[in-house]
Amino acid sequence: MQERSFELHHGNKKIGVIGLGYVGLPLALLVTQNDHHVTGIDTDANKIKQLQKGKSHIPDLSDTAITSALSSGSLTVTTNYDVAASLDTIIICVPTPLLNDGEPDLRFIRQVSEALVPRLQKHQLIILESSTYPGTTRDVILPILEKSGLIIGKDFHLGYSPERIDPGNQSIEVKDIPKVISGITDNCFHHLSLFYRSIFTQVTPASSVEVAELSKLLENSYRFINISFINEMAMLCDKLDINLWDAINAASTKPYGFTPFFPGPGIGGHCIPVDPLYLYWIGQKHGYHHRFLSLAENTNNHLPTYITQQVQSRIEKKRTIKASNILVCGIAYKKDSNDVRSSPALSIIRNFLQLGATVTYHDPYVPEVTIDEQTYHSLPLTTKQLEDADIVVLLTDHSTFPMEKIMNHAPLIYDTRNQTEGLQGNAEVVVLGGGNA
Repeated sequence: MQERSFELHHGNKKIGVIGLGYVGLPLALLVTQNDHHVTGIDTDANKIKQLQKGKSHIPDLSDTAITSALSSGSLTVTTNYDVAASLDTIIICVPTPLLNDGEPDLRFIRQVSEALVPRLQKHQLIILESSTYPGTTRDVILPILEKSGLIIGKDFHLGYSPERIDPGNQSIEVKDIPKVISGITDNCFHHLSLFYRSIFTQVTPASSVEVAELSKLLENSYRFINISFINEMAMLCDKLDINLWDAINAASTKPYGFTPFFPGPGIGGHCIPVDPLYLYWIGQKHGYHHRFLSLAENTNNHLPTYITQQVQSRIEKKRTIKASNILVCGIAYKKDSNDVRSSPALSIIRNFLQLGATVTYHDPYVPEVTIDEQTYHSLPLTTKQLEDADIVVLLTDHSTFPMEKIMNHAPLIYDTRNQTEGLQGNAEVVVLGGGNA
């Protein structure tokens, strides 16, 4: 293999980002802003074609941002892995889903690692950012890359830095999110540190790659358990006729010891529903059953059924569910996002359809969606659309929703996000956890 003579990460360098999704694309643009040239690699040819036309597939990133980076020459996108041989640093941001049996699916990480082996050069730095279980970087990626014959910590460098991008969150810039970093060896860590300090405002060292890998699972497991807990509280408060939202507001006045979480239709996205199950899986591999994670998963899985039953009981006070028209507002899993991965809205819509209801939806970020091989299109939120619905089900709290219009023209609203709080209108409103079920 050709030996490269430069010292890593001093001055402008060539950076590769493999996987241009909700994590990889924002990261790629951030890196271009720090005097590095970035080559984005993705096997999705259609995604690459759209990016080359300056079209962003992520709401957080404007077409202008893509076009500007391309026209300046600081960003190049391709499906061809051969370019990896000319890069100084390669960051892996590919999906890490779960198999049907709950086992981690590392096929994309393995495929990328295998693709890098014949292209790996001396002095290259390889970084994994995909969420995964502790041991992946050392026990899965490292042995594959060592097939190149290069020596870790001497000929090439490898480390892990968990992604922390929060799609739709405009309150903090990506560069200001503290960056946890780790390396297989001290030398690997040194090079990771030099690179990330050129990009991020704050870099936080982890004592090992396993600690860094666990930190991401710990963050999302914390949220997974607490969101599931507050959704259980919502179901209890519906029985007790107590408004949980008011109770959360009251508890939040305590200056210590309480962090507010809020009810919703369930947990979606690629991280929070998945990462804790990686932790659960690795625990089982070592003979440990994580009861909190198991209970949280059961609660999260039950939410779509509970909401379906709540909506059905309201409709059937006037007509059968089969004769009803249900309008769903919001099918993305979170506010101001177009991400429908593991969105509970899809399960809820599927439940309504199986009950025989006529279901339509409105989501300005998701023009179409496929459920059970049937494609549905987002409809305009017209006055007639609202008045013709027997019930409007609010599943996502997009900031663009015309809430006053919905309140004035929908006959009945089931609100899973408390969007209707403080609003007046003609609609009858039922709130998840509002104590009015």
